[in-house]
Amino acid sequence: MEPLNLSGRVALITGGARGIGLETGRALYARGASVALLDLDRSATEAAAATLGERSLGLECDVTDPGSVKLAVEATVQRFERLDVAVANAGIAQSIETCRTIDDATFDRVIAVDLHGVVNTVRHCLPHVLEQRGHLLLIASIYAFMNGTLQASYAMSKAAVEQYGRALRSELAPHGVSAGVGYFGFVDTAMVADALADPVADRMLESTPRLLRKKISPAEAGEALAAGIERRAARTVRPRRWLGWWHLRGILNPLADRWTERQPEIAVAIADSERATLTDRS
Repeated sequence: MEPLNLSGRVALITGGARGIGLETGRALYARGASVALLDLDRSATEAAAATLGERSLGLECDVTDPGSVKLAVEATVQRFERLDVAVANAGIAQSIETCRTIDDATFDRVIAVDLHGVVNTVRHCLPHVLEQRGHLLLIASIYAFMNGTLQASYAMSKAAVEQYGRALRSELAPHGVSAGVGYFGFVDTAMVADALADPVADRMLESTPRLLRKKISPAEAGEALAAGIERRAARTVRPRRWLGWWHLRGILNPLADRWTERQPEIAVAIADSERATLTDRS
């Protein structure tokens, strides 16, 4: 399949008001694409779009609501007369809790945004992307293949997103359409900062090998995704050092799971998390 020249193309990005979504929009805009940013906060999303330039559009959208996504896609096509690229980026993380103690509504909300939001985005964008022989990009995470201790709802959603993206790539190839998956480790975003502000999360991070703790900026993440879209890449992994784990996960994951089960520091972190949650509810 030929590379995708982004000049004159139209891209839609969910979770576009800030972080990875906004910086991906900036990178695509710099390559000549028109960009629609979608997010929950209308004023923030419109302001974010204004920083890109005239070929941009900011739209309020709740990815968990199929009707909201449908209206946003229709507004994008009405404004730009086509849609070539869809980036399903909107996502949230759960609080640092175990499956035993996490509130059901919190658990379900993460799945609604991180999994069903991606499905809703693809469903409504796909007919237009098919027409233009464009590209779908689904944002997963290293949690798609890493142990999801204290982040089960997030990890299971990202693993499902990975499988969805892989299936889409195979199914759409005969139509001249490509699909890819983005995998990120630690990106310097508000979501990551909020998660690591929890002392239990901070201790869990300290148990991760130092080599894998490197953070990248949202701008670096966005540039990597834009370059991957141009190449119609099956996967974009950043920081790059996680790519080795992606390739070797069949070997490394059983070892990592066993290590996680036996680490005293992780056992203490789990106990502290559960104790704090149960104390707050009492």
